[in-house]
Order: sequence, then structure tokens, then C-alpha cells
Amino acid sequence: MHAKIIAPAITVFNRDGKPDYEANKAVIDFMLQNGVDGILVLGSAGEFTALDPAEKRRFLEFYAAYAGGRTALYAGTGSDRYEDTLALSNRACQIGYAAAMVIGPYYFGMSQQQIFTYYDALAKHLSGDLMIYNYPARSGYSVAAQTVQRLVQANPNIIGLKDTVSEPAHTSQVCRATAGTGFQVYSGYDDQFLYNLSCGGAGSFGGLANVIPDIWSDLIRAVRRDDYTRALRLTPMLHKLIHVYETDTSSAYLLKAMLVRRGLDISPRAIFPFVQPDGADVARMEQLLQEVLDEYRTLPPEPRGN
Repeated sequence: MHAKIIAPAITVFNRDGKPDYEANKAVIDFMLQNGVDGILVLGSAGEFTALDPAEKRRFLEFYAAYAGGRTALYAGTGSDRYEDTLALSNRACQIGYAAAMVIGPYYFGMSQQQIFTYYDALAKHLSGDLMIYNYPARSGYSVAAQTVQRLVQANPNIIGLKDTVSEPAHTSQVCRATAGTGFQVYSGYDDQFLYNLSCGGAGSFGGLANVIPDIWSDLIRAVRRDDYTRALRLTPMLHKLIHVYETDTSSAYLLKAMLVRRGLDISPRAIFPFVQPDGADVARMEQLLQEVLDEYRTLPPEPRGN
């Protein structure tokens, strides 16, 4: 079975709240050296709301120049202003991103017809491929499976969906509605990965791939060679660390703190107002990370040739 882990990358910021480009290179290298299949730039973990349109464009261009050619890149380009979303999405496609990933407008609630109208217009004016980012907890609405089906039928350049949902049955519904089209459905939470595959999905855009890309890549290789004994030993490690999403409404600081624990010389600074995390929460996640790494070291080595 072919499956992928795409890492929705954190963004390292300097004291002025601007991207620290050298530190972000270290994050990119860490993920790529440990075998992720792609990187989503400026997703939720990337704290995209902190940057204005010009800063987002510069950061996407930096990523394309530094990481381009070494892995597939996906660009988080959604904003409340349609014109900004379209312009940034087209720029991302022009500089080699595999697709623009767009969360719909996240202030006004939208009906399913309005959701269709929005993504249909975006796809028809986009010079490349588009992925839908379904995140009801942030947008305030969910893109129904029937709406996804209509969009895919009307737009061949709508190629996939990141489904960040608390009810994974929605993922199953989308997979059934788009079966046979080549449309790729990814889980947005790491612990839904095996469920996603069982529904016919393509894998995960999992934020923990920032922190444990080595474990995630091991899991992907196990699934690809149908080694579900190993996969079922690795998956609980993801479940143990899923608390990072439950500890705060923004997981970015904790993910960065865990990267520091893994040896990266970066600042864990997060965007305002998520600048003063509870020290006990940080210590708890660092301890969980250490427990997972210790457990991973007890596993027998992978079969040779994998």
C-alpha cells in the first residue's frame, strides 16, 4: 500500500515576530533527513495568520528555493480575502509547489452552496492544483462529502483534501464519494492515519512529523511493505503524543519546544497571544516525547532493504 506523511511545518520566528530563515532551514533539514514525503508550508502549525500577504509570499519563495527539488511542497494560502488567497495560490503554483492548500473564509459561516461557489471559482482561476483544507474547528463549518464530490467533478485540478476532523467518519464519507477519481484524502490528525488508509485515504498531514519524522517515516515504510505488526507498534506512539493538540488551542509553541528537546537550536517563540504557555504543559509534553523516543529505541531494527 502506498501512503504518505506530509509534514505541516512549524515556522520559527525571531524576536521581532518575523520568520527566522536560518532557523527554518534547520527545521527543513531535520524533516527531510528523516524521510518525510512532503512539507506543507504555512498551515495551521506554521502560524500563517501572523504574516501579511507580502511576508507569506517571501516565505513561500524561500521554501521553494531551499527545499524545492528535495521533496514535494504544498502551500497554505487561505485567508479571509479571496483576492489574496488567489494571488498567493497562483504564485505558489508558479514557483513549483505541488498544490495550494486552502481553508475557506473563517469568519462568516458558509452554506454548502457557498462553499462550492468559493472553491469552484478559486479552482477555475488557479494556474495549478488545489487542495481543500477542511478544519471545522477553525473555519466554523465542514465541507460535506457531497460538496467535495461536486467540486471534484467540476474541477480536475482539485486533487485532494486535508480532513482535520474530530469525527473521522467524515473522512470515510469523502473517500466513498470520490472513489475512482484519483482524489487524495489525508487525515489532519496523526492518530487517524490507519483509519484513513482503511477508508481508501492517502495518508496524513500530521503535525507530529515536525518532531518525530523518523518514527513517522518508519511507520510509512512499514505500511508500504504490509508490515502491520510493526505499524501497530509504532502507531500508539503517535497516540501518546496526540495530547499536543489537546493542550492548547495553538500547538505551535509546544511543537517547537519539543524540537528543541530533540536538539534543534531554534526559538520556541509563538505568535501573540500564545506567547506564555504553561510551563507544566511544556514539561509534560517533553516528558511524553522522551518516553516515546525511549520506547522507539527498544524496537527491533527495520528489515534490511527498507
